[in-house]
Amino acid sequence: METYTAMRHFADSWALLAMTLFFVGVVLFTFRPGGKKPADDAASIPLKED
Repeated sequence: METYTAMRHFADSWALLAMTLFFVGVVLFTFRPGGKKPADDAASIPLKED
């Protein structure tokens, strides 16, 4: 089997699955319960005057 064909089959199946799972994980992590306070604190850092 050629290298190109093997890599294409891998990308069509397992790599697509891995990227989808990564994307879903990032989305779920972003909108997790209890994440609003740290996100608000991080968003207000440029506005703080020391």
